[in-house]
Amino acid sequence: MPHSNTMFDAIVIGTGPGGEGAAMQLAKAGQNIAVIERYEHVGGGCTHWGTIPSKALRHSISRLIEYNESILFNQEDASRQLTFADIMSHASGVIRKQTKLRGSFYNRNRVTLIHGEATFIGQNTLTIKREDGTEETISGKQFVLATGSRPYTPPDIDFTHPRIYNSDTILSMQHDPQSIIIYGAGVIGTEYASIFRGMGVKVDLLNTQSRLLSFLDDEISDSLSYHLWNNGVVIKHNESYASVEAKDDCVILTTHSGKKMRADCLLFANGRSGNTEMLNLPEVGLEPDSRGQVRVNERYQTAAKHVFAVGDVIGYPSLASAAYNQGRFAAESMLADTDEHKSLVQDIPTGIYTIPEISSVGKTEQELTRDKVPYEVGRAQFKHLARAQIANTLVGSLKILFHRETKEILGIHCFGERASEIIHIGQAIMQQPGEQNTIEYFVNTTFNYPTMAEAYRVAALNGLNRVF
Repeated sequence: MPHSNTMFDAIVIGTGPGGEGAAMQLAKAGQNIAVIERYEHVGGGCTHWGTIPSKALRHSISRLIEYNESILFNQEDASRQLTFADIMSHASGVIRKQTKLRGSFYNRNRVTLIHGEATFIGQNTLTIKREDGTEETISGKQFVLATGSRPYTPPDIDFTHPRIYNSDTILSMQHDPQSIIIYGAGVIGTEYASIFRGMGVKVDLLNTQSRLLSFLDDEISDSLSYHLWNNGVVIKHNESYASVEAKDDCVILTTHSGKKMRADCLLFANGRSGNTEMLNLPEVGLEPDSRGQVRVNERYQTAAKHVFAVGDVIGYPSLASAAYNQGRFAAESMLADTDEHKSLVQDIPTGIYTIPEISSVGKTEQELTRDKVPYEVGRAQFKHLARAQIANTLVGSLKILFHRETKEILGIHCFGERASEIIHIGQAIMQQPGEQNTIEYFVNTTFNYPTMAEAYRVAALNGLNRVF
């Protein structure tokens, strides 16, 4: 159905979290909105081949590990094995539910959804090329770029080979590998290292840096390194590939330091690029950087005043949670047209879904030491909590960093099962204004017992006992 006669108030390109956040906010304000999605289903990379399927996969693996380790349920000598395809069938059920839910939002808010590839052919005009080769032209007063990102794929590696995967294609893996090389030990690389190791696959993890996830607090990064090592993942730091040779039965990777590795397959997870190459951005006076990303101001506005951008296509923090809020804030900027703007909270929590999880918010010990802030540390080990003993999730700890004099919470770091949930309790107090942000809250409040949340009380008491 052509829409060429209509001048839309705004056109959103992409239906991931950022695009959805913007479209819903604009639609609820009574704007006439069109949303363009290049794929058949809405939801973007986050729903189809990123966050949702990989977390569903991780959940299944965690439960499998739990089952195999439990004497109560698994009384046979042999542990239960599942293939990658078996486990992915669960993830595809989750994707279907998510797609259906997200599609209903657009219908309910009367947003015009158009499928196809969008390209600018004028300041206010897009052409949309459908899969069947037909095209249509639509116009809008304002635009939101929420096109997301894709894995970086260097030209000297043959990604068409059935044994070479990136973080998008890994989810459609057909064969059941005995061994895998994961190149790149960022968030995606470490998550998949723990997933494959949980399935009993031999994992070589190549890190181009000197330590794992260097943006984390050193202690947390060390805990993750130890846990992966203890579970049999072989980690090699400060390595970069010289060549990748894919054969019929294996992949051979040679590093610049002269090491050679062989495995059944390779997962290349080293960096992502913004999806801007098809948009023809010079038409509206924009030039993406070398990573395909566009620059925005505090209002999420690009150098072209009528074009806004959110999510992975603008780079940091490249999180689904942040993208949704960025979309909402961009929409508010578009509606208000003032210099006043909402922006993301300074301290965005990170959730890294390794097995076990990592989550942190605020400052690390290294940053506080560098800035000469007088801080103290409160710790709680999960193995001492009744709830963790009941659930047999004994690995992990909670660490609260607070100011020695004012008792203000400065950072919270958590490693262990459900870390990404636990973090929000501390985040809520940390975001309170002035004197209400205090570690003493956790000592003065009563927690349910037994819970994981009471780790905060234990950690707060531990920290305050250090202050003299």
